[in-house]
Amino acid sequence: MGRTLFSKVWDSHAVRRLPTGQTQLFVGLHLVHEVTSPQAFDMLRLRGLGVPFPERTVATVDHIVPTDAQERPFADPMAEEMLSALERNCRDFGIPLHGLGSEAQGIVHVIGPELGLTQPGMTIACGDSHTSTHGAFGAVALGIGTSQVRDVLASQCLALEPLKVRRVAVEGRLRPGVTAKDVALEVLRRLGVKGGAGYAYEYGGSAVRALSMDERMTLCNMAIEGGARVGYVNPDETTFAYLSGRRFAPSVAAWDRAVAWWRSIASDPDAPYDDDVVLAAAEVEPNVTWGINPGQSTAVGGRVPRPVDVPAEERAGVEEALAYMGFSGGEPIAGTRIDVAFIGSCTNGRLSDLRAAADVLRGRRVAPHVRALAVPGSVAVKAAAEREGLDEVFRAAGFEWRHAGCSMCLAMNPDRLEGRQVCASTSNRNFKGRQGSPTGRTLLMSPAMVAAAAVEGAVVDVRTLLSTEGQV
Repeated sequence: MGRTLFSKVWDSHAVRRLPTGQTQLFVGLHLVHEVTSPQAFDMLRLRGLGVPFPERTVATVDHIVPTDAQERPFADPMAEEMLSALERNCRDFGIPLHGLGSEAQGIVHVIGPELGLTQPGMTIACGDSHTSTHGAFGAVALGIGTSQVRDVLASQCLALEPLKVRRVAVEGRLRPGVTAKDVALEVLRRLGVKGGAGYAYEYGGSAVRALSMDERMTLCNMAIEGGARVGYVNPDETTFAYLSGRRFAPSVAAWDRAVAWWRSIASDPDAPYDDDVVLAAAEVEPNVTWGINPGQSTAVGGRVPRPVDVPAEERAGVEEALAYMGFSGGEPIAGTRIDVAFIGSCTNGRLSDLRAAADVLRGRRVAPHVRALAVPGSVAVKAAAEREGLDEVFRAAGFEWRHAGCSMCLAMNPDRLEGRQVCASTSNRNFKGRQGSPTGRTLLMSPAMVAAAAVEGAVVDVRTLLSTEGQV
């Protein structure tokens, strides 16, 4: 009987089975940032421990950095303290740091792939929920907490429960204007935000195989929002082409051997799965969230649900979301007025995301009442976008063009909503208060959809804008 990629990678990194039934799993790559690492390093010092494999840990700064003015010290004393702690800890423990001023600085889940650190068949850990992003390369990538960050620093291992594997196949072709973000939201809407508990999601099918690496990263990024611990795509020619020539990818001399091994760890055709879900790509529409978790979404042409129209066990959650968001239920999501448009984050802050938004914005202007931010996911993405003139497109349309960072995704920096503002966002979470205001409201959607909403000043089907220029 065949085996899944997950089982192959898990078993090849298993050190031993613990008396608890957990697996002691060796971690091939550990990514750290300034938010979840300070306490972990302090715990090492308290115990007199070092970092035995510093070359397997890479640090960057992303969550707390301002994306407008980045002069030190930061205006926020806590942000300055966190960055200073990361710099000190990396220096003391011999860990490479891509800090401010580095050409490799950026959101941790953007720089890992673009540097070629993320590779098929690896186990990857980071003190950040959206580490599942790296599964797009055929890696088993795990978001961990601060105590586990300590464990990886001290031992290069984690103690983890084995996972079941659910195959999520998207078959057919996505229609024009429909993106990987829409697929991710569709999966969440159908399977629920808790449906993946105890699972790794293997994304497959003809539509997934047709996605670019950037798009696969978007899809895997949001696996965690469905409760899955891991999301991955089997490596293929698209994966290998992306990695070729990157800074930390295998050398030319070692390339053929690496690719042969990467092919071997893909799931076998007869691999068994604990569950199998199939979606028709042609049925996926541009999605918009209306609620307070990423599973509460609808097609852009759909309506916000009424409590009476959902199963009894879901009504309380729907009622809570409607009360917070200010919807009565039954109204169309299209036409919902927005105040802020945000393009960025580890979900949609890559070059292709900026291109997709710029395609909508050319020759258009942001609505007068909308504040709009475009935040590249890394210094390298920013530089590439500027070489293409995308920054000029954003500025001409009325967007603020920013430095690399997490920005308005999570409001651990100055980029925040105010009061009851409604934000059309390319980020991954629409939780209460997620974007900085305890009463702020977030509508998740794709970069092209956010750009369209910025122009119209309200939620709109981006395909109506694209079709006016013959692009659909």
